[in-house]
Amino acid sequence: MQNFSAEAQELGISWKLELVQGKLDQFNWVFFSVIALFHLGAVAALFSFHWSSLAVFAVMWLLGQNLGIAIGYHRQLTHRSFATRKWLQYAMAVCGAMALQGSPTYWVAVHRLHHQYADRLGDPHSPRDGKWWAHMGWILRGALHSEAVMLSRYVPDLKRDRFYRWLAVWHWLPITLVAFVLLGSGAAVGGWSLGLSWVLWGVFLSTTVGSHATWLLNTVTHLWGARRFNTHDDSTNNWWVALLTGGEGWHNNHHAYPVSATHGMAWWELDFNYWVIRIFAWLGLANNVKVMRPNPERKWVTVAPGGIRLVAQHHSGR
Repeated sequence: MQNFSAEAQELGISWKLELVQGKLDQFNWVFFSVIALFHLGAVAALFSFHWSSLAVFAVMWLLGQNLGIAIGYHRQLTHRSFATRKWLQYAMAVCGAMALQGSPTYWVAVHRLHHQYADRLGDPHSPRDGKWWAHMGWILRGALHSEAVMLSRYVPDLKRDRFYRWLAVWHWLPITLVAFVLLGSGAAVGGWSLGLSWVLWGVFLSTTVGSHATWLLNTVTHLWGARRFNTHDDSTNNWWVALLTGGEGWHNNHHAYPVSATHGMAWWELDFNYWVIRIFAWLGLANNVKVMRPNPERKWVTVAPGGIRLVAQHHSGR
């Protein structure tokens, strides 16, 4: 299996860092207030249903959770599983910011930290420290938010980019602008009640459900599911989390081979997010796509779909 330290060296990250997630004595009331507000908005959305609002929710989910977080933040920026032109990379990063899970630099740094210390001392959100802690507690009482300087050392590749330095400050702006666009567009189509419904479904409900979907990866896929590989952590493959997240739930596969663009490594492990990457490659928008799949003898081979250039590696399974 691939050593994540090798990936880190390619990105210029030093594992000499000693950054450990700790619990603060003070409760983070600012984050709690924002999270509570969005949960209230999500509940309110259920009382303002329109079919067009459901369509808005679906579009915002696909843009924020799939294209933004899973494909942009996670598979491209964190693990460099594939490459694109800058304009597409930046567009996906903006979509990720719309999910309101933090800036690319913060999100990527925390996730790289997670892979460095997965389910050991230093993991920002391991269920070994408690299920609630892994799901939301680390956000409300975690010390990482005050470790901006140390976290930045996990993303030297992003810190060198002026756009990501800008987005680190203004990551809240895309979803704010979208909210005003939805409000105005909905009002123009069907009055202010429809505009409000579009905001509740497209911003509050999609963001709230999307956040919990991401947090389920921290908890459920480190607690329950199947393990194809004997990784040095508790990661599992969980089919229903994979369906909910477009393929991120094949988490044991991912921890075994973090840089693989596909997390589904069997024909029945559906990976919608990887299909999007394949479409990008067929359109000439993505290249250097890294793919790993096991054959029936449990040896690792590379698969070359539609002109995708692969990094050849052969490993044994468990």
